[in-house]
Amino acid sequence: MLEVTELACLRGDRLLFANVALTVRPGELVRIAGPNGVGKTSLLRLLCGLALPEHGQVCWQGVPLEQGREAFHRDALYLGHAAALNDLLTPQENLRFAAACHGLGVDAGACELALERIGLGPQRELPAKVLSQGQRRRVGLARLYLSENVPLWILDEPFTALDVAAVRDLADWLDRHCARGGMVVMTTHQDVPFATPMRTFDLAESAC
Repeated sequence: MLEVTELACLRGDRLLFANVALTVRPGELVRIAGPNGVGKTSLLRLLCGLALPEHGQVCWQGVPLEQGREAFHRDALYLGHAAALNDLLTPQENLRFAAACHGLGVDAGACELALERIGLGPQRELPAKVLSQGQRRRVGLARLYLSENVPLWILDEPFTALDVAAVRDLADWLDRHCARGGMVVMTTHQDVPFATPMRTFDLAESAC
Protein backbone atom coordinates (compact mmCIF):
# COMPACT_ATOMS: atom_id res chain seq x y z
CA MET A 1 0.00 0.00 0.00
CA LEU A 2 1.15 3.53 -0.82
CA GLU A 3 0.09 6.08 1.76
CA VAL A 4 0.52 9.85 1.68
CA THR A 5 -0.21 12.07 4.68
CA GLU A 6 -0.21 15.88 5.02
CA LEU A 7 2.03 16.26 1.97
CA ALA A 8 3.12 19.74 0.92
CA CYS A 9 5.30 20.78 -2.01
CA LEU A 10 7.37 23.93 -2.33
CA ARG A 11 8.77 24.93 -5.74
CA GLY A 12 11.12 27.87 -5.48
CA ASP A 13 9.38 30.23 -3.08
CA ARG A 14 5.88 29.11 -4.06
CA LEU A 15 3.85 26.55 -2.16
CA LEU A 16 2.13 24.46 -4.84
CA PHE A 17 -0.09 22.33 -2.64
CA ALA A 18 -0.52 21.28 0.99
CA ASN A 19 -2.34 18.73 3.16
CA VAL A 20 -2.45 16.09 0.43
CA ALA A 21 -3.68 12.76 1.76
CA LEU A 22 -3.89 9.77 -0.55
CA THR A 23 -3.93 6.01 -0.14
CA VAL A 24 -3.44 3.57 -3.04
CA ARG A 25 -4.23 -0.09 -2.43
CA PRO A 26 -3.55 -3.23 -4.49
CA GLY A 27 -5.67 -3.39 -7.64
CA GLU A 28 -6.32 0.35 -7.77
CA LEU A 29 -5.93 2.72 -10.72
CA VAL A 30 -5.63 6.34 -9.58
CA ARG A 31 -5.54 9.37 -11.86
CA ILE A 32 -4.03 12.59 -10.55
CA ALA A 33 -6.07 15.41 -12.08
CA GLY A 34 -5.90 19.19 -12.06
CA PRO A 35 -5.12 22.16 -14.31
CA ASN A 36 -1.66 22.83 -15.72
CA GLY A 37 0.70 24.24 -13.12
CA VAL A 38 -1.08 22.79 -10.11
CA GLY A 39 1.83 20.42 -9.42
CA LYS A 40 0.79 17.01 -10.79
CA THR A 41 4.29 16.08 -11.96
CA SER A 42 5.76 17.42 -8.72
CA LEU A 43 3.40 15.16 -6.78
CA LEU A 44 4.46 12.11 -8.80
CA ARG A 45 8.12 12.91 -8.12
CA LEU A 46 7.37 13.11 -4.40
CA LEU A 47 5.52 9.80 -4.53
CA CYS A 48 8.52 8.00 -5.99
CA GLY A 49 11.15 9.69 -3.83
CA LEU A 50 12.79 11.81 -6.52
CA ALA A 51 12.03 14.97 -4.54
CA LEU A 52 11.53 15.75 -0.86
CA PRO A 53 8.28 17.20 0.46
CA GLU A 54 8.18 20.49 2.31
CA HIS A 55 5.98 18.76 4.84
CA GLY A 56 4.32 15.39 5.29
CA GLN A 57 5.28 11.85 4.52
CA VAL A 58 5.10 9.14 1.86
CA CYS A 59 5.01 5.55 3.12
CA TRP A 60 5.29 2.26 1.26
CA GLN A 61 4.01 -0.84 3.04
CA GLY A 62 3.82 1.25 6.22
CA VAL A 63 7.48 2.33 6.07
CA PRO A 64 8.50 5.95 5.28
CA LEU A 65 10.43 6.21 2.02
CA GLU A 66 13.50 7.64 3.73
CA GLN A 67 13.70 4.51 5.88
CA GLY A 68 12.86 1.92 3.22
CA ARG A 69 14.16 3.47 0.03
CA GLU A 70 15.88 0.34 -1.29
CA ALA A 71 12.80 -1.86 -0.93
CA PHE A 72 10.58 0.85 -2.40
CA HIS A 73 12.68 1.35 -5.50
CA ARG A 74 12.65 -2.40 -6.07
CA ASP A 75 8.83 -2.34 -5.90
CA ALA A 76 8.15 0.83 -7.90
CA LEU A 77 8.57 1.95 -11.50
CA TYR A 78 8.42 5.65 -12.40
CA LEU A 79 8.14 6.83 -16.00
CA GLY A 80 8.29 10.58 -16.41
CA HIS A 81 8.59 12.93 -19.37
CA ALA A 82 12.33 12.39 -19.82
CA ALA A 83 13.19 9.16 -21.64
CA ALA A 84 16.65 8.85 -19.96
CA LEU A 85 18.23 6.98 -22.88
CA ASN A 86 21.84 6.47 -23.91
CA ASP A 87 21.94 7.97 -27.40
CA LEU A 88 24.64 5.55 -28.56
CA LEU A 89 22.61 2.45 -27.68
CA THR A 90 19.68 1.01 -29.61
CA PRO A 91 16.16 0.94 -28.11
CA GLN A 92 16.63 -2.77 -27.44
CA GLU A 93 19.96 -2.20 -25.68
CA ASN A 94 18.54 0.70 -23.67
CA LEU A 95 15.59 -1.42 -22.63
CA ARG A 96 17.75 -4.35 -21.49
CA PHE A 97 20.02 -1.99 -19.56
CA ALA A 98 17.07 -0.30 -17.80
CA ALA A 99 15.57 -3.67 -16.90
CA ALA A 100 18.89 -4.90 -15.53
CA CYS A 101 19.27 -1.77 -13.38
CA HIS A 102 15.88 -2.57 -11.89
CA GLY A 103 16.96 -6.14 -11.19
CA LEU A 104 14.76 -7.62 -13.91
CA GLY A 105 16.33 -10.49 -15.81
CA VAL A 106 15.00 -10.22 -19.37
CA ASP A 107 16.34 -11.57 -22.63
CA ALA A 108 16.56 -9.98 -26.06
CA GLY A 109 13.38 -11.72 -27.20
CA ALA A 110 11.31 -10.19 -24.39
CA CYS A 111 12.70 -6.73 -25.16
CA GLU A 112 11.96 -7.17 -28.85
CA LEU A 113 8.36 -8.14 -28.11
CA ALA A 114 7.92 -5.16 -25.78
CA LEU A 115 9.20 -2.76 -28.45
CA GLU A 116 6.88 -4.33 -31.03
CA ARG A 117 3.90 -3.82 -28.73
CA ILE A 118 4.72 -0.16 -28.20
CA GLY A 119 5.18 0.39 -31.95
CA LEU A 120 8.98 0.50 -32.23
CA GLY A 121 9.69 -2.79 -33.97
CA PRO A 122 11.24 -1.19 -37.08
CA GLN A 123 13.42 1.12 -34.96
CA ARG A 124 14.71 -1.39 -32.42
CA GLU A 125 18.22 -1.58 -33.93
CA LEU A 126 18.68 2.14 -34.61
CA PRO A 127 20.79 4.32 -32.30
CA ALA A 128 18.55 6.23 -29.90
CA LYS A 129 19.99 9.56 -31.06
CA VAL A 130 18.06 9.34 -34.36
CA LEU A 131 14.68 8.72 -32.72
CA SER A 132 12.01 11.39 -32.43
CA GLN A 133 10.92 12.62 -29.00
CA GLY A 134 7.78 10.52 -29.26
CA GLN A 135 9.77 7.41 -30.16
CA ARG A 136 12.15 8.04 -27.27
CA ARG A 137 9.21 8.14 -24.86
CA ARG A 138 7.97 4.85 -26.28
CA VAL A 139 11.26 3.16 -25.42
CA GLY A 140 10.63 4.09 -21.79
CA LEU A 141 7.01 2.91 -21.94
CA ALA A 142 8.15 -0.46 -23.27
CA ARG A 143 9.54 -1.10 -19.76
CA LEU A 144 5.96 -1.60 -18.58
CA TYR A 145 5.72 -4.79 -20.65
CA LEU A 146 8.73 -6.17 -18.75
CA SER A 147 7.62 -5.08 -15.27
CA GLU A 148 4.54 -7.14 -14.44
CA ASN A 149 6.20 -8.20 -11.16
CA VAL A 150 6.84 -4.61 -10.06
CA PRO A 151 3.74 -3.76 -7.99
CA LEU A 152 3.62 0.04 -8.18
CA TRP A 153 3.66 1.96 -11.47
CA ILE A 154 3.84 5.78 -11.35
CA LEU A 155 3.31 7.22 -14.82
CA ASP A 156 3.37 10.80 -16.09
CA GLU A 157 1.21 11.16 -19.24
CA PRO A 158 1.92 7.63 -20.53
CA PHE A 159 -0.41 7.87 -23.55
CA THR A 160 1.25 10.92 -25.13
CA ALA A 161 2.53 10.31 -28.70
CA LEU A 162 0.88 6.87 -28.99
CA ASP A 163 -1.41 5.89 -31.85
CA VAL A 164 -4.88 4.48 -31.26
CA ALA A 165 -3.77 0.84 -31.30
CA ALA A 166 -0.88 1.47 -28.90
CA VAL A 167 -3.16 3.42 -26.53
CA ARG A 168 -5.65 0.54 -26.50
CA ASP A 169 -2.93 -2.07 -25.88
CA LEU A 170 -1.29 -0.05 -23.11
CA ALA A 171 -4.65 0.58 -21.41
CA ASP A 172 -5.31 -3.15 -21.51
CA TRP A 173 -1.88 -3.82 -19.97
CA LEU A 174 -2.60 -1.36 -17.14
CA ASP A 175 -5.91 -3.14 -16.54
CA ARG A 176 -4.10 -6.47 -16.38
CA HIS A 177 -1.58 -5.07 -13.93
CA CYS A 178 -4.36 -3.95 -11.59
CA ALA A 179 -6.13 -7.31 -12.00
CA ARG A 180 -2.90 -8.98 -10.80
CA GLY A 181 -3.01 -6.83 -7.67
CA GLY A 182 -0.69 -4.12 -8.96
CA MET A 183 -1.20 -0.39 -8.47
CA VAL A 184 -1.13 2.42 -11.02
CA VAL A 185 -0.88 6.14 -10.24
CA MET A 186 -0.81 8.35 -13.31
CA THR A 187 -1.57 11.65 -14.93
CA THR A 188 -3.26 11.84 -18.32
CA HIS A 189 -5.14 14.42 -20.35
CA GLN A 190 -6.55 11.77 -22.66
CA ASP A 191 -9.92 10.07 -22.33
CA VAL A 192 -8.78 6.45 -22.23
CA PRO A 193 -11.27 3.63 -21.58
CA PHE A 194 -10.29 1.23 -18.80
CA ALA A 195 -11.96 -1.92 -17.56
CA THR A 196 -10.62 -1.12 -14.09
CA PRO A 197 -12.69 1.50 -12.22
CA MET A 198 -10.50 4.61 -12.18
CA ARG A 199 -10.40 6.79 -9.07
CA THR A 200 -9.63 10.46 -9.69
CA PHE A 201 -7.70 12.52 -7.17
CA ASP A 202 -8.17 16.23 -7.91
CA LEU A 203 -4.98 17.99 -6.83
CA ALA A 204 -6.63 21.38 -7.38
CA GLU A 205 -8.51 20.85 -4.12
CA SER A 206 -5.17 21.01 -2.27
CA ALA A 207 -3.65 23.84 -4.33
CA CYS A 208 -2.33 26.91 -2.52
